[in-house]
Amino acid sequence: MNTSQATTDDPSAAAVPHRLMHIGGQWVDAADGGRVESIDPTSETVIATVPDAGADDVAAAVGAAADAAESWRDKGWAARAKLLRELAGRIEEEAEELARLDVRDGGAPITGMRADVAGAVAELHYYAGLAPETRGSTAPSNPDTLSYTLHEPYGVVARIIPFNHPFKFAAGKVAAPLAAGNAVVLKPGEQTSLSALVLARIAADVLPPGVLNVVTGRGSTTGAALVAHPDVPRVAFTGSVPSGRAVLRTAAEHIKHVSLELGGKNPILVFPDVDPRRAAVSAVTGMNIARCTGQSCGSTSRLFVHDDIYDAFLDALLTRLDELAVGDPMDEATQVGPLAFAAHRDRVLSYIDGARQEGATVAAGGGVPAGYPRGFYVEPTVLIDLHDDMTVVRQEVFGPVMSVLRWRDVDDVIRRANATPYGLTANIWTRDVSAAHRTARALQAGYVYVNGTGKRPMGTPFGGWKTSGLGKENALEELQSYTQEKTVTVTLW
Repeated sequence: MNTSQATTDDPSAAAVPHRLMHIGGQWVDAADGGRVESIDPTSETVIATVPDAGADDVAAAVGAAADAAESWRDKGWAARAKLLRELAGRIEEEAEELARLDVRDGGAPITGMRADVAGAVAELHYYAGLAPETRGSTAPSNPDTLSYTLHEPYGVVARIIPFNHPFKFAAGKVAAPLAAGNAVVLKPGEQTSLSALVLARIAADVLPPGVLNVVTGRGSTTGAALVAHPDVPRVAFTGSVPSGRAVLRTAAEHIKHVSLELGGKNPILVFPDVDPRRAAVSAVTGMNIARCTGQSCGSTSRLFVHDDIYDAFLDALLTRLDELAVGDPMDEATQVGPLAFAAHRDRVLSYIDGARQEGATVAAGGGVPAGYPRGFYVEPTVLIDLHDDMTVVRQEVFGPVMSVLRWRDVDDVIRRANATPYGLTANIWTRDVSAAHRTARALQAGYVYVNGTGKRPMGTPFGGWKTSGLGKENALEELQSYTQEKTVTVTLW
């Protein structure tokens, strides 16, 4: 692993201004004046503060969205699609600044954050193109009746996102509800809210007031108030399983439509017929270390490697990790930046320490990289000599930690891969087409890659089984989930 000392603070980061929320076309502070600090994970310095919204602030945002929802719906899909494309174009004009802001706010490497902004732009264009697919259908009837269905927007949608892909999630995950005709109240991750507020500023020049509102604050207060508000019938949440459970419990009071994109403990099954070097390099890519330092629900953190190639795969894996450059995430050469915030860094390190105490061997990494007295850095880490009951094998770490396990029998490794409450993604590496299809069918996951690296083509439904979530995203199914189906039967006189 290559390391270089992080540079001094970026002057542009130090100049990030005091921020306000955007509600109903107006920039406002929290009613009680509470603030949340935004801390640069590289320098550990405060670069901005954002409002810590309370229930009254959330109510104002929901009210603004409700006021705007009917006129936004009545614009029709073509007008909405045109505005979403315009919004995408405005974002492209500021893409570099947005990527750099996410680097300083969240710590992920600049190359990954550029890809995030591009991905958000692509999602806006994609859902603008899908907007007419909110159409209904006709049903068979007798000569005296006509029956048809309508897909109507809910009105107000709450979109709550986490810290790991700040702008990509802020802009990309409002695309479907907006295209479907809803007004949105967006709450970004409390640690990485800055680029969502820039999105609000860009959107204010394109969308009518109240169509996109951005409230900032803590999940336990701001997010909880948004989920609980009786005038928010549709809630979409991305985050941890415990938080997802809390969202469901709160939403149950009003029987809300909830979708959840939660955690994963995703297996990769490496068969003995593949090139171990190629599989190992792809496994590192699938861990999203260079994209977001392993902070991804889709990361392939459980590596089941066949005995016949285990040693060769492990050697290749360690070689690949040693090639990764750790450094200032604003540096073009950096592939491993810091984690997003201090408590998360400490959590990841505690998983590694716990694995040691349970008998695991640290084959690579295992701590803070040398030469980094500041910043929330954790070395890319490989753990071996594991058994399936160890905490680090069972629980989501959400950082650059890979658990490498052996297997011999295919039925047994499928059972082991499925022996988790998670079911988000899985990856199969093999040249055997029959083995690939049979294994894919047997794995309990919402998205299965064969010889993949974690990249998803646009339009392929993404969503987890079991505790990894409810509903699908990134496809037509997501657009339609932001509508309610109504059936109309007309009796002809």
